[in-house]
Amino acid sequence: MQATAVTGIDADKADDVRRKDRAHVFHSWSAQGQIDPLPIAGALGSYFWDYDGNRYLDFSSQLVNVNIGHQHPKLVAAIQEQAGKLATVGPTFANDARSEAARLISELAPGDLNKVFFTNGGAEANENAVRMARLHTGRTKVLAAYRSYHGSTAGAIALTGDPRRWSSEPAMPGVVHYWGPYAYRSAFHAENEAQECERALAHLRNTLTVEGPHTVAAIILEPVVGTNGVLVPPENYLSGVRAICDEFGIMLIADEVMAGFGRCGEWFAVDRWNVAPDLITFAKGINSGYVPLGGVVISEKIAATFDQRPYPGGLTYSGHPLACASAVASINIFKEEGIIEQARTLGSDVIGPLLRELADRHPSVGEVRGLGVFWALELVVDRATRQPLVPFNASGADAAPMGEFAAACRSRGLWPFVHFNRTHVVPPCTTSADEVRAGIEILDEALYVADKHYTGS
Repeated sequence: MQATAVTGIDADKADDVRRKDRAHVFHSWSAQGQIDPLPIAGALGSYFWDYDGNRYLDFSSQLVNVNIGHQHPKLVAAIQEQAGKLATVGPTFANDARSEAARLISELAPGDLNKVFFTNGGAEANENAVRMARLHTGRTKVLAAYRSYHGSTAGAIALTGDPRRWSSEPAMPGVVHYWGPYAYRSAFHAENEAQECERALAHLRNTLTVEGPHTVAAIILEPVVGTNGVLVPPENYLSGVRAICDEFGIMLIADEVMAGFGRCGEWFAVDRWNVAPDLITFAKGINSGYVPLGGVVISEKIAATFDQRPYPGGLTYSGHPLACASAVASINIFKEEGIIEQARTLGSDVIGPLLRELADRHPSVGEVRGLGVFWALELVVDRATRQPLVPFNASGADAAPMGEFAAACRSRGLWPFVHFNRTHVVPPCTTSADEVRAGIEILDEALYVADKHYTGS
């Protein structure tokens, strides 16, 4: 299957966009002289296309954020309407779009999380959640997991547990990393999910013991780990963390930036396990990135800390009207169109079964895991040893096999999300079952490229 052509080929425009980009745009996470970004002409639903007429099924949802799909007409119209009414107003004023967005988000949040502090994205949300927890408890330390990503601002990158943190060290003091559950590559030599859960919780408790639980303000975690593997926790893990936090007066921060708003087939991923954190951070799926927006949903006990004491934090664009109007529209669209339910069904009835069929056909697939529209295939060269297809944090020639796999997907009209030795299946929540099937057929073809590197029996 080849990339589907789209009308409106404009090679001159593509050249102009590329030339200006290379001359003036400084890209994130990139060696500037080694990249050649693809100029994109448009997008709609689950697809985007370039100026050469090549259309791609977006199995990455860009950066796992376009949950509602590209160019949803109702969401675009809401932004246009708000721009015509009031394009901007400072955060010191009350605004109807901001107030309604906060109300809707609070209604969706579990427990007594009834107030929202708006930010421009997920990293700022995590920065402020940590600040709130520290001020509320009067403690300084924060525990964060290895195999995590919480953003790239100064505090958020310190919380992050993957190699993107290294170049920013020494970082914000007070962050202690611990191992979360990951049964396929257990740090605890566990033999099953139940044992992994028990040992991961024991490890967390032991870490607190040697750090001094009375010095720990918060534990921050992704309820379902995102970029670092789509790691779905064992059934009782999150409730176990919640119990440990309650025992020692530690605030639980759920980083729902990637996992929330439909991605896991729930409004918030924690809902699947009936766990109420003290703080929830969000961004991405709240409005699918149509306008930058993030925030912190705050429990009543933490909010009360700042009833008579000023909160020492703020942003010029906190609760920007265009962003909040898009959040209101997005939440209402999710409800009207049953998108949460669709995401859940896609995972259980379509994506999960089809990916497990791929694992039966391709020896390079070591494990399939996920839920909703949040899945990963872990690729290996030997199932018995679980040696990854490429080494941890590989680059250059070492990363070539994954590069070959990704190129095989793109040449067939599928845009994948790859990280280390994994390909993630994370299309928009609005993707149809037929579109998912078409995308997984392309994955099936591309996996033969990975199979060529397989050395196991």
